[in-house]
Amino acid sequence: MKKKIGIMIAVVCGLLAAAALAYLIVTIVSRSKAEEDYSRLASSYASGATADETAAPSEETTESLIENPIDFASLKQENSDTVGWITVPDTNVNYPVLQSWVDDNFYIDHGFDREYSFPGAIYMQLCNRPGFSDRVTVLYGHNMRDGSMFASLHSFEDSEFFDSHESFTIYTENRRLTYRVVSAFVGDDSHIINSHNFGDDRVFEEYCLSVMNPHSMSSNVRSGVKLNNTSKLLILSTCNDSNVGRYLVVGELIASEPTR
Repeated sequence: MKKKIGIMIAVVCGLLAAAALAYLIVTIVSRSKAEEDYSRLASSYASGATADETAAPSEETTESLIENPIDFASLKQENSDTVGWITVPDTNVNYPVLQSWVDDNFYIDHGFDREYSFPGAIYMQLCNRPGFSDRVTVLYGHNMRDGSMFASLHSFEDSEFFDSHESFTIYTENRRLTYRVVSAFVGDDSHIINSHNFGDDRVFEEYCLSVMNPHSMSSNVRSGVKLNNTSKLLILSTCNDSNVGRYLVVGELIASEPTR
């Protein structure tokens, strides 16, 4: 009897080990494929996305329309869920932004090709409009150990990096949106959009005060910034390294320029 139990335990342990090995292999392959896919997208359709990352906002005149460095036509041909492209200077963040109209969290574990992907994609949910026109828009991305997706946003934990990196860029099909990084901190796990009625001025004002005065041991705040009811915020959300709460990088829209 004991021998049979021993055999059964050995078989179960063997199956568990095999499953763990299979999962590890799938994860490694998935990460490698995602890296290749996003590298191809960046080089093929967004090769100039970081070329003007520090350029000052220009005046909106027909004669001086900014050249859009993103080939949205080709991106949308591969995936019609494409709503933008995000680039954050001196980080690994240089990705398409997706929004599924079927499943809010589809891209948490699916790549640009809509196939299963451990790293997933950078995405927004349906509670936000795809044109980044809401008072508060949230983008989600994994905190990958290899530094991909939104992992390198944790660079903003360093005060020197935070002070020297004031902005990041979103491109849409017809605009370049420049955001000033106003704060970066560890927040709780609550759903930002669903937890607040941002249509209420008072609620929005209180939220603006909270992101400029975060109750977090790990936080950086840009001095001299005053948010108000006309502000538009873009929040980049990823897992915290301790897996407790969310690490949030908050950007305030400071320029919306038409592109050609």
